Amino acid sequence: MTGVQTCALPILVFIPETIGSIVYLSRHLEHLQKQVVAGFNLTCLGDDKSYSVLHSRYGNTYADRIASHIVRTLCPDAKHYSYLTRGSDERQYCAPGIDLPFVSLMRSKYAEYDAYHTSLDNLDFVSPAGLQGGFRFVRQCLNLIEHNFRYRTTVLGEPQLGKRGLYPSLSTKHSYRQVSLLKNVIAYSDGTQDILDLAERFECHANDIIRIYHILLDHHLVTRVD
Repeated sequence: MTGVQTCALPILVFIPETIGSIVYLSRHLEHLQKQVVAGFNLTCLGDDKSYSVLHSRYGNTYADRIASHIVRTLCPDAKHYSYLTRGSDERQYCAPGIDLPFVSLMRSKYAEYDAYHTSLDNLDFVSPAGLQGGFRFVRQCLNLIEHNFRYRTTVLGEPQLGKRGLYPSLSTKHSYRQVSLLKNVIAYSDGTQDILDLAERFECHANDIIRIYHILLDHHLVTRVD
């Protein structure tokens, strides 16, 4: 199963492994090379164990960055696999001459659990909770892409937060962290950094940055530049 994020709308392609991706690429390669922003090969997403990502050939695509950030926030001990351990449809999407920005999103990686390609690799291996976790993984990757814009402040200097109700009247450790993040987001809103850049710089979840930008937009303190 393949998830493709394009400049317009995400598309989901259900295909048999290997032969399906080869046929799909043979029919749509030119369009995919022009339109795909980030692609995700979805496989082995239903068990209850850890989360994992198999990276693209050089591990430096936009899809790699998105998946790395999300999997790190979902599970600190998530596993990252090199393209040298490939075995699913990433072999086709990342092949020389095709070079699409694809990674594989998984829970337990194929060939890394005992039941793989045995009679024990059945529906008992997956669970509703495991599938829900896999769904959350994919959804958060797509959500980050759909919100990953750059913003620029609309005021010169630091804005007065108190009169806008954005500065707490009672200081706590939690409120201090929240205000510090808010002020840092404003300080780096120069139109050159997207939300993922800021999340990596501040070592926080991209959703925290997205939430802050919603607030800043409501108060007309930033404007989107792309």
